[in-house]
Amino acid sequence: MNKLFIASFLLILFVTTPIYAVEKADERRLDEVAERGTHVMPFDLDKTTHIFSKTDTGGIQQVIVKDKSDTEQINLIRSHLSEITEEFNQGNFSNPEKIHGATMPGLAEMKAAKSGQINIVYKELPDGAEITYTTHIEKLKLAIHQWFDAQLSDHARHAVPGHHHDSIHHNHK
Repeated sequence: MNKLFIASFLLILFVTTPIYAVEKADERRLDEVAERGTHVMPFDLDKTTHIFSKTDTGGIQQVIVKDKSDTEQINLIRSHLSEITEEFNQGNFSNPEKIHGATMPGLAEMKAAKSGQINIVYKELPDGAEITYTTHIEKLKLAIHQWFDAQLSDHARHAVPGHHHDSIHHNHK
């Protein structure tokens, strides 16, 4: 077989093979994202945990405090997630771009979604807040999942993947 055919085959195999584990970004990238995050997110990343749970209709993004008595961080989380929910509902994803860059996986598709194609809802939690993303459009579900994977990679020191919303949140109470 010629080398071009083999290279093409391997490229196709790589591109079409699903990635099941989220790779943590290298240490330099993690530092850069954390630094840029301080200019966008008012809460302390070291005092909080991001939880990204993929669902059949999109996903749930939670930010909760590590110390349940830290009402200052809880209020900062709630304020930030409430604000970005409003921005996201207007198609404004500039804050994630400031932190992760404009080429963040899934972001372009989410920005291009028409009004009402993704339902984005804010909810307060006893120890933070969450945003639920819901859509029935397959390419947008995939975009949300890619976006969550990218955030898990970039926030690896301060984020964990989730499973089912209720079981995750109760584990952190």
